[in-house]
Amino acid sequence: MPKPLVQATGRRKRSIARVRVHPGTGVVTVNKKPVADFFPSESQVMHATEPLRTVTVEESYDIDATIHGGGFSGQSGALRLGIARGLIELHPDERATLKAEGMLTRDPRKKESKKYGLKKARKAPQYSKR
Repeated sequence: MPKPLVQATGRRKRSIARVRVHPGTGVVTVNKKPVADFFPSESQVMHATEPLRTVTVEESYDIDATIHGGGFSGQSGALRLGIARGLIELHPDERATLKAEGMLTRDPRKKESKKYGLKKARKAPQYSKR
């Protein structure tokens, strides 16, 4: 494996993506699988690789990512943020473009923790009068 040009981290919900950007031909691998094989939906693949198309460097860099935790939606969001952060280090002049598209914003929404005495985070047991 070639030495990475840039390493970046992206997070969303419970997912964490470690992204390595190498000079190459535009191959994106996630957990040693092609990105199209890793994500079940084409829309998730498009969402995850959107920063490459925004900066128009799809064919210039290879992306090697390691993702763990969460589901496919969170993982694609984490990969998107990681790729965007990596591209910022390589192309600082493109920061405004990516920021305007909302690709550098960390989505802070997470699952709320369960409270004792309740069934879920906010769902209470059914009230019984008698």
